[in-house]
Amino acid sequence: MRILITGGAGFIGSHLAEKYLKSGNEVYIIDNLATSTEENIQHLIDNPDYKNLFFPTIDTIFNVDKLTELVGICDVVFHMAAAVGVEYILKNPLSSIVTNIRGTENVLDLCRKFKKRVLIASTSEVYGKHEHAPLVETDNSIYGPSNKSRWSYAAAKLMDEFTALAHHRESGLPVFIVRLFNTVGPRQSAQYGMVLPRFIQRAINHNPILVYGDGKQTRTFTYIDDVVEALIKLIETDKAIGEVVNIGGSEEISMKSLALRIKEMTKSPSEIRHIPYDEAFTKDFEDMRRRVPSLEKLYSLIGWKPQINLQTILEKTIQFYQDIPQKVKN
Repeated sequence: MRILITGGAGFIGSHLAEKYLKSGNEVYIIDNLATSTEENIQHLIDNPDYKNLFFPTIDTIFNVDKLTELVGICDVVFHMAAAVGVEYILKNPLSSIVTNIRGTENVLDLCRKFKKRVLIASTSEVYGKHEHAPLVETDNSIYGPSNKSRWSYAAAKLMDEFTALAHHRESGLPVFIVRLFNTVGPRQSAQYGMVLPRFIQRAINHNPILVYGDGKQTRTFTYIDDVVEALIKLIETDKAIGEVVNIGGSEEISMKSLALRIKEMTKSPSEIRHIPYDEAFTKDFEDMRRRVPSLEKLYSLIGWKPQINLQTILEKTIQFYQDIPQKVKN
């Protein structure tokens, strides 16, 4: 089978590519390296077993000619390309909106033209400012005002969902929409504000672990291997066509507790320092106090539950960064 992954040099995309390559599939990726790195896929490029299976293209999904060629020759499409990370979104609000909306339109239009299965990677951020748990796929979206550009990412990804579902309803396009909740693991960058690698890297370097606000905001974390398994199972499941599905973890933890746990596990002397939001970010930022997914729908569709618990997630991710200290950034 031929697989196309937009954003295939990114954190999730590179792991997805590797999983398919190990199964003997041909994998094509397109990535402009805006929020990813060629280093994520270098081990795939260098692997002689994948010489005739792996076809990376460094280009943008706005190159319609190249995208048309790739969609046309592949059997299924995973649309993982997006502007990601709170810090990146706040610094690049306009280009982020254009990438996340117009880029998705390009992918969907071509998948409709060639009648290809396509999975759209959305985000738990579309739920907005809910504080209840768990979050169910039919919950309303509650956003802040438009002068808080932090919400532009959530609104753009929700627009992607609307567009994908409109294609499905009008043409029967086989689309799958997943809302990802804090996927973590090796190769995830802290550069754009991702909390787990940021905490781990600062602890390893014995720098202060910066916790924003009061630290009582909570998240769940899902290991990359679990997420990749869910993505592959979903796109092969006919009854998941036209559905919006959460993929996330089940162990809720506050950011203060997470920082303390990482400090203990790394035996770090790092101070845990609380930073007010208005010092850490621009005035355009608002946080989500709680983000915990309901996984009932996902289980009913593919029988999936996360297999890797939080303790193991932390152990594996800490080990990854300890093994490559020369690549650790603050």
